[in-house]
Amino acid sequence: MIEIAGQTYALDDPLVMVTIAVALALLVIICLLIIAVRATARSAQVTAPLAQQIGVLGQHVQQLGAGQEQLRGGLQTVSDTQATAQTQVIQTVEARLATVQQQMQDRLADNALRSARSLSDLQERMKETLHGSSKQTTTSLTQLQERLAAIDKAQDNITKLSGDVLSLQDILSNKQTRGAFGEIQLHDIVSKALPKDSFALQHTLSNGKRADCLIHLPNPPGPIVIDSKFPLEAYEALRVADTDWELKEAVAKMKVAVTKHINDISDKYIIDGETADGALMFLPSEAVYAELHANFPDLVRKGFDARVWIVSPTTCMATLNTMRAILKDARMRKQAGAIRSELSKLVADVDRLGTRVGNLDRHFSQASKDIEEIKISADKAGKRAHRLDNFDFEELSPDEAGNVVPLVKPES
Repeated sequence: MIEIAGQTYALDDPLVMVTIAVALALLVIICLLIIAVRATARSAQVTAPLAQQIGVLGQHVQQLGAGQEQLRGGLQTVSDTQATAQTQVIQTVEARLATVQQQMQDRLADNALRSARSLSDLQERMKETLHGSSKQTTTSLTQLQERLAAIDKAQDNITKLSGDVLSLQDILSNKQTRGAFGEIQLHDIVSKALPKDSFALQHTLSNGKRADCLIHLPNPPGPIVIDSKFPLEAYEALRVADTDWELKEAVAKMKVAVTKHINDISDKYIIDGETADGALMFLPSEAVYAELHANFPDLVRKGFDARVWIVSPTTCMATLNTMRAILKDARMRKQAGAIRSELSKLVADVDRLGTRVGNLDRHFSQASKDIEEIKISADKAGKRAHRLDNFDFEELSPDEAGNVVPLVKPES
């Protein structure tokens, strides 16, 4: 940087570089002038041309000075223009900053106003929500009190029911009452699944044995027996066993009891030519059914081998629904002959009806033809009556021959 007359110039500025070059040129010229002056003493002949050259060089120096002055003026103009532009830029930036600041203040004020309104609305909504929540809480507490009252009532019913369960256990502890309970449950299931004429309770077979329920299925498979008795004592001993020895003994008793019951059903209720080639052992408890299939699969296989199928209330209902479909199919086959006979009669009646309709159509055609002919005759008679009505009859006068002729006026 170079400071000249209070102005600062950069060395890399082109104008400054040109000025420095001009100054160096002037310095070189001055040095040459000094050398030329010193050489004047050496040769008088060379002095005149050198003087001329000095004059020319002086003119060039003057021109360079004028150019330097112009360059200085240009530099001053550039500096002034740059200062003016900087001032304008600063003013523009300040104006824009003021505008942006004003806009920011306006937006902040608007946002503050919106925030205040939103906060007010939120407070109102919170008040309404809290008010509604208090109402809902009150309603919920009221409903909770009602449900607690219902629960207390249900607790009383459960207490009463527990007493009934104890009495039910007392009933099931007796073989006869337990058998009656199983028969009642079986009767309820069978009566809901099958028609009344498709089963019989306490039916006596040809061997003198009485079956709890006999389903009258068509051949095949034929009537099938359902037995509702079950050795519940072995299951109860298995359920209450605490030690391994008690459990092992209960399992052995369970296998023996169930195997004996399966064999008894197979021997008593499967009769060739009278019953189906199998029977059902009804268990009045789903828990016993699940216990057998879960822990005693060998007993289930023994039942299959002896053609005795073990069913629970749920599976018994499904089996009875299948039997109902079989009964329905058998009855439909039984009525198929009657249906075909009725269809033949219906076809004959339809043919006869077609013949009679044809006869009736011919009668209607003849009647229509007669009516048309009657209409033609009536039209002719009407026309003749109109013609007669148009005749004008005058007084009769004797003709010359003494015959009486009417004096008729011709038709107009």
